[in-house]
Formats: sequence, C-alpha cells, structure tokens
Amino acid sequence: MSEIILQIDGREVAAESGMTVLEAAQGAGISIPTLCHHEILEPYGACRLCTVEAEVRGRTKLVASCLYPVEKDLIVRTRSEKVDKIRKMILELLLAHAPEARELQGLAQEYGADKNRFEKEPSFCIHCGLCVRYCAEVKKKHAIEFVDKGTKREISFIPEIASKECWNCKECFPLCPTEALQAAFVLTKELAFFSLSSEPVPAE
Repeated sequence: MSEIILQIDGREVAAESGMTVLEAAQGAGISIPTLCHHEILEPYGACRLCTVEAEVRGRTKLVASCLYPVEKDLIVRTRSEKVDKIRKMILELLLAHAPEARELQGLAQEYGADKNRFEKEPSFCIHCGLCVRYCAEVKKKHAIEFVDKGTKREISFIPEIASKECWNCKECFPLCPTEALQAAFVLTKELAFFSLSSEPVPAE
C-alpha cells in the first residue's frame, strides 16, 4: 500500500491508502468520538458522532470519519464550530433514547448537550448496531437483529437462536454504550427461552 500524507488538525499525518480518516487520526493519537465504531467490525457510520470537516482542493464538507477514505492533501478538522454543533445535536437526539447512559452523559458534558431538549423515547437503544454486527460478523450466529424500521426500529434477540447460543457467550454485552442490551437479553430470556430451549437452563 502506498503512503498518503494528509493534514489533521494542523498536523501532517501519514496513512496508507485504503485507511479511513478515523483510522489515520487514531494512528496519530488524535481523538475523534465514536459510538458505533469497533476496530474488528466493518465500518458502519450509524451514529455520525465521528463527523469531521474534510477539505479537498479548497472545498469543505462534513463527513463521517469512520467511512471517509484518506487521500493526498486532504485537510481534516476534527473540532470546529460546525462539527461541535452537529455532535451536540446528535448527542441530544441520542439522549432522548438513553438519558442515563454514562457514555452519552460524558460526551454531553464535553459538547454542552442538553438531555432534555427532545421528547423522551424510552427505547434505551441508540441503534449503534454493535451487538448486531458483532454477533453476525465475529460470532456468525445472527442471534440478535434489528427489527422494524424508522422510528420503530429496535434490537431484538432471536429466541430460537439466542436460547442456544447466548448462554455461554454474551460477548456483545460490553460493547453496548447504553447497557440496554443486557435488559433486552433478560427480557427475551424471561419471555421465550424457557419454552424454546430443550436443554436445562444453566444457573447464572
């Protein structure tokens, strides 16, 4: 792979072709907040919290750094008035779903986000997709999926699979930025596992 030199926050950063701006920034020790990104999963671009300003040949646009590829002479600004305003809005929308999530509260404080700006939607899930993608891409089990669309979209364990696969796994639990996943698992277990699993339920 060829080396590409770009500029991030006024610093010259060396990256390899095929890398994303987020990967280049992380490699240079420059922090960009993310909620849906994980280094072992395919880029997803769901939360948009990693939005940055990208300047190419004098033209500036806002891009998701976890998806945007590096290129020669690219100029990136990870903090600016526009970027901070967008992150603040995103956080306020996410806080409507999960106002007590510690990770969101920490970011809200940094960006001055008001958790009471929008009407509460008590799903406690911010649709980052980390659990769904981890189960599909890493575990190859598909025990948890998104269901419904739009504002009704939510995560759900698939009882027929989860009752057999999740007992000794639960590797997705620490990935959840709102801790809603564990609650969803417990609910599914209570509602469906006992009737579906032919094996005795192990003690937790």
